[in-house]
Amino acid sequence: MATVELRFSALPEHVRTARLVAAAVARRAGVDEAVLDEVRLAVGEACTRAVGLHQSSGVTEPVRVALIEDEKQFSIEVGDEAPRAAPGDRAPGVGLGDGDDAEGEDEMGLAVISGLVDDVEVTAGESGGLIRMSWPTTPAPLVP
Repeated sequence: MATVELRFSALPEHVRTARLVAAAVARRAGVDEAVLDEVRLAVGEACTRAVGLHQSSGVTEPVRVALIEDEKQFSIEVGDEAPRAAPGDRAPGVGLGDGDDAEGEDEMGLAVISGLVDDVEVTAGESGGLIRMSWPTTPAPLVP
């Protein structure tokens, strides 16, 4: 198993770099060419979401991206350090109002990712969140 790790400051201009690196590593891992645009878009959405969460929470830690090559699949993990409470942990009325726009954008980004990636897992808690996405790979042909 090979892993490429990226860490970047939570600035929107770094999302493009993460997308380009993810597509290059996915291609090398054997992800089908027809799926590479989906990989780029999903990574862009996940990284944009992480950047937004860092900026809105005042988190100065970098956004983390891990690109993981396994025998039969390629996975990408996008992690953030923005603390979030579970929806049931909010007091009545807390998180309503101006925060609804941010929550709506967050939900939209997750919906886009779910539409692009068949195998996606989203976790979040007090220490941040993680989006894990996976795609099947095809083995490289053997050269005689």
